[in-house]
Amino acid sequence: MNKPMQLTDSHGRKINYLRLSVTDRCNMRCVYCMPPEGIAKIRHDAVLSYEELLLIAEASVSLGIEKIRITGGEPLVRVGIVGFLEKLSRISGLRHLALTTNGLLLDHLADDLHQAGVQRLNVSLDSLKPDTFREITRGGDLARVLAGLDAAERAGFPPPKINCVIMRGINDDEILDFAELTRRRGSAVRFIEYMPTLKVDGWQRYCISGDEILERIAARYALEPLDKGRYAGPSCDFRITGSSGSIGIITAVSGHFCNQCNRIRVTSTGQAKGCLFSDQKTDLLPYLRPPDRERLAEVLRDIVSGKPERHDISSQGYKHNNFTMSQVGG
Repeated sequence: MNKPMQLTDSHGRKINYLRLSVTDRCNMRCVYCMPPEGIAKIRHDAVLSYEELLLIAEASVSLGIEKIRITGGEPLVRVGIVGFLEKLSRISGLRHLALTTNGLLLDHLADDLHQAGVQRLNVSLDSLKPDTFREITRGGDLARVLAGLDAAERAGFPPPKINCVIMRGINDDEILDFAELTRRRGSAVRFIEYMPTLKVDGWQRYCISGDEILERIAARYALEPLDKGRYAGPSCDFRITGSSGSIGIITAVSGHFCNQCNRIRVTSTGQAKGCLFSDQKTDLLPYLRPPDRERLAEVLRDIVSGKPERHDISSQGYKHNNFTMSQVGG
């Protein structure tokens, strides 16, 4: 049996993970993700077709990418997403197919997603209180998201991972409620530090460090560290003793995890990035229109080679240009 290829960047990190955005559209307007008025609509012909997205995925896997996560915007709002996921799941050499969603459409699509070959779901969920959830998402319906979590488990998925952006004065009073989900539902809850992407004056006031989050949980529960899985992201993982779920801490601001970064990302318009917070990007359209599989693979390899060593965010400030997470793929 042939050994799988490996992608390694110039800093010795193994790159095995592609985040592939299929749309910048979303049916929520989360305060940390986009402005209240939403974002300017991209022309239809500027968004990659499913055939072009599939070509990027196939080229990436041929180089050594083993995990693909489909993101948005909200990927489930794009027409035809289930059929596309089914084609992705059949790529030879792809070992893990995951999808990140806000959960609003999950109650209707969970069965189809599971049958299409998606192996794991991440659900963005920043509050368990209906009013706070509505405030953060600017109108989202918490009950629908919770129904989506239930539907996912009925469909056969493992308990979806829950991504929670913690913001001081907004939802930090719910840290222990989310931790309890790891005991009650067996959920994998990942607490994410607030990250400066939009232009928000005094953004530091929302930041709570991963250390503080962990201290609050440890004051109530006994915690034990967990080993990361093969395709794990940047979180430091723990388990409340006796719980079937897990707690992850993602410290994008207070503690760099760049030395463990294993990913590249491609936006829905074909802009490839080696780092979420780098202004450097590569336009893949010249290798997709018309398609040039060999050159596309070469360019993707160059993007891996050119990954920066680290980003430049700290509690004192940052250097990257502001952007909306929905346009970059989270």
